[in-house]
Amino acid sequence: MRTEVVSEPGGPDRRNEDFAAVAVPASGQGGCLVVLDGVTPPATETGCLHSVPWFTARLGGTLTELTVYDRDLTLSEILSRAIGRTAETHAITCDLSHPRTPQATVVLARWSAATVEYLVLSDSVLLLEAADGSVVPVLDDRLSRLPRSALARAALVDATLRNKEGGFFTAAADPSVADRAVTGAVPLGEVRALAALTDGAARWVETFHEGDWAQCLALVRKEGARALVDRVRALEAADREARTRLGRSKTHDDATVVFVEL
Repeated sequence: MRTEVVSEPGGPDRRNEDFAAVAVPASGQGGCLVVLDGVTPPATETGCLHSVPWFTARLGGTLTELTVYDRDLTLSEILSRAIGRTAETHAITCDLSHPRTPQATVVLARWSAATVEYLVLSDSVLLLEAADGSVVPVLDDRLSRLPRSALARAALVDATLRNKEGGFFTAAADPSVADRAVTGAVPLGEVRALAALTDGAARWVETFHEGDWAQCLALVRKEGARALVDRVRALEAADREARTRLGRSKTHDDATVVFVEL
């Protein structure tokens, strides 16, 4: 098995809000990957005493533990339990009903001798590469289907779209959101590699249109996860003056790439 993990903050003066892990049980049978993209909080009140990195570290650590060792649970059940456990750690001190309580997008994948299972919640991406090199992207596209005009005002998004029916969902403090995730399973023999990307790394495809998902995974396979992040950073720097592609987005976002060759 070949694995690569690269996770880089959006700038030297910023803490990385992403979380990434690859784990293999002591038995050596199967394994899992976990990728979270913490949602950058607003400058205003969030109802929570804790930072987004605090949240993603705890949620990510719990997801990794449960995904590796509780194989009787589905990935949706694992996400639900992990959200619940994380919420319990700060429910007494924080207002977890606040719409901007710490939250994150989620990618989970778990493989055994027979099956690859997956879960995606919000706008991070999981790529499944078949033996013939074809690539299937697993996407939760609810956020991308919303009109940009609906996302223009943060207060309106929080009131009407964030973790709301007809809007989009992230892992925050409500365990039931796990039922909103995109899930599935495929035979292990149909997958030779996996790649998980936060949206900061997926910009190579989604924002700058340098290639499709198959070309993106081929780049990671040939040149490594670091090469993809480096190319995204170069494109962001070149776009800084014109702002033609980034629009209102951050010039540099946290970027995480996890690659696993099964």
